[in-house]
Amino acid sequence: MLSVEDNERLTRVGPGTPGGAFLRRYWQPACLSQELPEHDGPPVRVRLLGEDLLAFRNTAGAVGLVDAYCPHRRAPLFFGRNEECGLRCVYHGWKFDTKGDCVDMPSEPADTRLQAKVKLKAYPTVERGGVVWAYLGPPEKQPAPPNYEWLRAAPTHRYVSKTFQHSNYLQALEGGLDMSHSSFLHNERLGDTTETRNRDRTPRAELEATDYGYWYATVRRIDPERNYVRFNHFIMPHGNVFGAFTSPTGERLNAARVDGKFWAPIDDEHTHVYNWSCAYDAHTALTPEDWEACEAFCGRGTDDLVDGTFRLKKNLANDYLIDRQRQKARSFTGIEGLNTQDFALQEGMGPIVDRSQEHLGTSDRAIVLMRRLLRDNIAAVERGEDPVGVDPEASARIRACDAILPANVAWRVALADEMSAKW
Repeated sequence: MLSVEDNERLTRVGPGTPGGAFLRRYWQPACLSQELPEHDGPPVRVRLLGEDLLAFRNTAGAVGLVDAYCPHRRAPLFFGRNEECGLRCVYHGWKFDTKGDCVDMPSEPADTRLQAKVKLKAYPTVERGGVVWAYLGPPEKQPAPPNYEWLRAAPTHRYVSKTFQHSNYLQALEGGLDMSHSSFLHNERLGDTTETRNRDRTPRAELEATDYGYWYATVRRIDPERNYVRFNHFIMPHGNVFGAFTSPTGERLNAARVDGKFWAPIDDEHTHVYNWSCAYDAHTALTPEDWEACEAFCGRGTDDLVDGTFRLKKNLANDYLIDRQRQKARSFTGIEGLNTQDFALQEGMGPIVDRSQEHLGTSDRAIVLMRRLLRDNIAAVERGEDPVGVDPEASARIRACDAILPANVAWRVALADEMSAKW
């Protein structure tokens, strides 16, 4: 369990909070590139780490991320005109570029000194992997741009999506790192990956801290001769790379893909989940079946989202359309979709869990280590030190994997090549 004080430090993400200062030292996913399809197109509202912002793509194609309100009279820039490499407020015509500089002030005299003094808050951005990444921290501490393996994959070999979650980012992240819940929450009686996981519901866990976070492996005994090994990573401050599921026969169901997630805090009580996959290597692009599998895993096919949003139609307001008969006959939860099942539990805990009421067990070792890393690195930032994992090269060459292996084989030796990035 956590003390009430530590829970506050880990879950509060806004400006001026210890957790917020820590998170601002990393590049954060701000929006999908596809949300800004046009040069000089409409701006997009972005709320990130408790700040109301606007993203816009200028005439040259560069993306700006700026304060949502004009510094003149705080008019909403969402209604502004995106034109000639700047966003112009429609209240009095003041215009700002992607760096936040005021480039035109038509309501003031031509010789005004005010234009040089006025600055719109703006944050650096880079586009990689179909995502607009933003850095909201101290300019002098800005690290190199993110360089995860999947960002280096070609667009034909990469998938990325985004889903809204009504909960604090930490409980969403904890759900992703949980080592044993898949044997229960995702227990669908289909006879494939579930059968593999359910043969051993108390997996043996191995963990090791790294310069990007930690790696963790679960080893399940399939039978006296074989083990199922799943090798994953936690990437500071809220990333997860996980091994694919394997069938009982040893045939990998998604051998052509590597998968992962980032849980980007919108504010204290809301999160955007960025789901990604990339092809195993450059030889084979993602197939239509791979795309369908990715969408199904995320619980967000073309008809799964509320129109104009990233919110699932199956949500807390309608109990995720739980089917009690399905729960009796086929599914442990009666809820369709792996991510939707996760959301039901994570959102159902309430916006921010009171972790002082918990009783943790041995299966929670990955969560305990993650919380310790966050707590220690929040304190490091307060002392003026750099947190773990801000150097993008620390996590640039890692990869997750899984396999069914002979019980007498050392999994680290057998999977050594699979643990290294191919892109």
